[in-house]
Amino acid sequence: MAEVSAVTVISGAPRARQETLPAAIATRLAKLQTAAEGLEPQEIVALALKEFPGKATVVSSFGAESAVLLHMMAAVDPNTPVLFLNTGKLFGETLRYRDRLQDLLGLGDLRALGPDPRDRAQKDPEGTLWSKDVDACCDFRKVIPLRRALEGFEAQLTGRKRFQTRERAAMQAVEFFEGRFRFNPLANWSQTELEAYISKHNLPRHPLVEDGYPSIGCMPCTRRVKSGEDYRAGRWAGLDKDECGIHGVDGEGI
Repeated sequence: MAEVSAVTVISGAPRARQETLPAAIATRLAKLQTAAEGLEPQEIVALALKEFPGKATVVSSFGAESAVLLHMMAAVDPNTPVLFLNTGKLFGETLRYRDRLQDLLGLGDLRALGPDPRDRAQKDPEGTLWSKDVDACCDFRKVIPLRRALEGFEAQLTGRKRFQTRERAAMQAVEFFEGRFRFNPLANWSQTELEAYISKHNLPRHPLVEDGYPSIGCMPCTRRVKSGEDYRAGRWAGLDKDECGIHGVDGEGI
């Protein structure tokens, strides 16, 4: 197959990476990026599900703003597969919030992912790996299970926003990553727009948001954010890390 050179901004990378994609993929990516220009997030969701019927999935953490993308997806097709990473280290509030949103939105295909029991027994028998090697913990609890679950899908939708981290500031609404198309419908939205959508549609908020957690991950690696701190300052506090690896390259990526 002929190849062409195409630039795809990979979120998590400090700068755009030059990737060589097969001509057919590069052409389709360019068309999808053009089609997504100027569209509202709801329209990008509809575009993704239309272009990849039965082959698209939403990846959701059921975190602070997850209700927005899930609500948009459910309005188009509530039976779209939703991949949820249950790392075994989540807040109980997150699990209860997941159940609440599933019932409220009528999510018909929610798939809970988790680390392989054999990996857990070998790599983290005491459950304390997070305190010794946080990247290794994220890898076997998040990156590997998600990579396996995405097999067979041609596209994924994420809730990433440009304002969240410096690594995400340059991401596009449509990308190509690890063998599939990746849609980021909320890429251009601000915190204000997210809040307005939640209020307009009377969506429930994650219970930890009001308790000072604007960004929510695993319990051992998430703390409250103090006044004046960055939006994601509570994630992996004290470490040179603000991505878990599932959306990036070689560990650079939520």
